[in-house]
Order: sequence, then structure tokens, then C-alpha cells
Amino acid sequence: MSSWNTIESDAGVFTELIENFGVEGAEFEELLSVDPDSLRAVGKLYGVIFLFKYRASQASSELKNGQYTSQGDEDVFFARQMIQNACATQAVLSILMNQKNVKIGPTLSEFKEFVQAFDPELKGEAISNSDVIRTVHNSFSRPTPFIDENDDRPRDEEDDGLYHFVAYVPVNGVLYELDGLRPAPISHGSFKEEELPEKLSQVLIQRIESDRAGELRFNLMALTDDKRRYYESIGDKESLEREMEKRELWHRENQLRKHNFVGLINDLVKIAGANMDDNEWNQAIEQGRSATGKKIEARSEAR
Repeated sequence: MSSWNTIESDAGVFTELIENFGVEGAEFEELLSVDPDSLRAVGKLYGVIFLFKYRASQASSELKNGQYTSQGDEDVFFARQMIQNACATQAVLSILMNQKNVKIGPTLSEFKEFVQAFDPELKGEAISNSDVIRTVHNSFSRPTPFIDENDDRPRDEEDDGLYHFVAYVPVNGVLYELDGLRPAPISHGSFKEEELPEKLSQVLIQRIESDRAGELRFNLMALTDDKRRYYESIGDKESLEREMEKRELWHRENQLRKHNFVGLINDLVKIAGANMDDNEWNQAIEQGRSATGKKIEARSEAR
């Protein structure tokens, strides 16, 4: 079986990923806050992906919040995670496969129909062995020019550098946590449709606070409606233009992610350093670091 590569947790990556699957009318948006007002401001919430640093010591089936539901619950699409690097796309699929009002396209629709009667383990195996899903997923991975085949250092159990994706999805008035490393969907209780932001905020805050004793680095992204369609429908040309520019930026960044620039960088370094002494070289490095920092800061403010 071909390997799965890691992909970056980024709204632009996930949005173009689902579009390449054939999904229409939806996009991912990064969440900077989990308070109800911020969640409500997103608009339609089809689900949220929660990315956090995973430690081996957390590998337990015991729950701190919520309760397991029946594995045979046909209303909820749930798949076990069988491949480590597939967790990002698996979390995305956990949201998409549980939607009735999102056009997920023929590729995912046919796959969903094919695996509908499978148990969670077989669903996970089917995802892992899907050439189509894996190919789209891997198309967003960064190139790895250097692989140390002799690196046999043992992993630090408490700081192994692994990150894990979990989906929170409303299905039939119940908020579910879909974690492929768990044995079954986790129910966080029922809610009224208009109360979803409050319910989701409460559950996410509990999740974050449950790991406050340790270091918790996390990222949140919501699947929502494609804002371009909304602005086009109300005739807001200025906002539509901003959304189009954002999409162009996302696409450009995704294209850059796929390229291996090591050879180019190596040649540029040789050219730049050919006529410099040590002091000039160190000054050039510091100037480069400063310029890069300013670009990153400007891009963050633009978002």
C-alpha cells in the first residue's frame, strides 16, 4: 500500500482539498476564538476540526467528557483511523460524510454508499486503501528532500511531535466528537439548532481545559458555506472581490507548498556567499530573518 504523507493544518489547504474531492459550496475557516459569538459570526457551522498535540500517555479509551454511542448507530458515519498520517483527511471526511445539505460530489457520495454497511474498522481500512482519497491528500503534502534512514532515536513519549485531528459534528440535533483513535462516536448531548454555537463552545472549552495541566497547542477550523456564493447572491461586489483575492492567495500558497526549493536555495546561497566575508554573511542572514518575520506578521494581519 502506498504511503500517506502529512499535510498542513491550514484553511486554504483544507478548502482546496475538499474541492478536489468534488465538494461544492463549502469552505474551511480558521477559528481564533471559541466563544459563542465568534462561532456564530462564522455563519453556518457544518462541523469543526480540532487539532492538538497528541501524547502517547493520552492513548486511553476512558472519557473525560461525553459518552460513547453504539458503534452500530447508522445515523453517524464513523471510521477508525488505521493510518497515522491520514488523520487530517479522516477528520475532514468525518464532517463531510455526515452532511445532508452539502454537495459532496460523486467521488465521496459513491465511496459513502460503498462503505455504508461497514463497521468502523472496515470503514477506516477502506479510507486508507482508497487510491483517489490518498492521491488528493498527498497532493497537498510538502516535499521531503532529506530522509535520515539511520535515525533510530526512540520517541519521547511526552513530546513526540505528533498532532492529531478530531471532528466535532452536529447530527440530528446531537453534537458528536468523531475521533478515529477512539472505539466509537462520542455524544456530547442534544441541543436546539439555534443553540449550536453555545453547545460547541461549551464542549470545546471543556476539551481545552481538560488538558490544561499539560502543554496544549491547538488549532481550530470550521466547515462553513462558501462566502463567495453568499456575497454574489446579495450583490456585495467589494466583499466578493476580497474573497476572490483570498482564494487566489490560498491557491498560490498551495502551489508553493508542493515544490522542492532545496536545489534553488543551495545555488542562491552559493552565489550570495561567493564574495562575502564572515561578517557580511552574518549580516545578510540577520536581514533575511528580519524580512521573513515581517512578511509572516503582515500575512497574519491580512487574515
